Amino acid sequence: MNTVHCLWPLPPDTASRDPLTDADLERIYAYPDDLERPWVQVNFVCSADGAVSVDGRSEGLSHPADKRIFALGRDLADVVLVGATTVRTEKYRGVKRHELRVERRRRLGLSDVPPIAVVSGRCTITPDDLIVTDTAVPPIVLTTEDAPATRRDALTAAGADVIVVGERSVDLPAALGVLHTRGLRRINCEGGPHLFGTLIAEDLVDQLCLTVAPLLAGAGADRIATGPTNMVPQRMRLASMLHEDGFLMMRYRREAG
Repeated sequence: MNTVHCLWPLPPDTASRDPLTDADLERIYAYPDDLERPWVQVNFVCSADGAVSVDGRSEGLSHPADKRIFALGRDLADVVLVGATTVRTEKYRGVKRHELRVERRRRLGLSDVPPIAVVSGRCTITPDDLIVTDTAVPPIVLTTEDAPATRRDALTAAGADVIVVGERSVDLPAALGVLHTRGLRRINCEGGPHLFGTLIAEDLVDQLCLTVAPLLAGAGADRIATGPTNMVPQRMRLASMLHEDGFLMMRYRREAG
């Protein structure tokens, strides 16, 4: 097992050199108790110079420790939220069942695996995409009235749960509201940059889990948030910082108030 260490804050009775246990990580990354509204956590990895990908994909920036945190984000969530471009680029499949995941989620009172909710304004996901064909639970597709009805109908026929939330673009507050009515309040967003940028602009981000890779990727790649620019910067507080092999895994949480 890869060994993740904590820089700050240290769990009780733990030295900075001591590897963190699964129980430590669950405690650090736990969602707030007794949620009464959708609570959005966003997960990203970037290079030390801010690139969100290498050769068009995030895989080149990742590390086993980062993947452990990424998997934990899925394990603790009611639903995984992701943009359609990321689904296609990263060749997304449904979240997989495995022993640790099922044990953890059942212990926490969650379903065995979370569904993936795909934000796709034009309903560009197809019935042949792996997110539809290789999944234990049907994906949720959040789309618009303007999306071609033939695409929506084809996805519905293939088993996807297609929800229209918005006329020309996906209304994210309304989409989160629909998830909330289904009891899906712990929302783990995995990107991409445009979806993250829109969530920021709508003031919907409660926590950012950001891994910084010890790599200089150079010019060309996007930053982790793109899209709307007419917004007021939002102050976040550093809630925890982990490290392994030069990778920093930071957690920023919305300031109260």
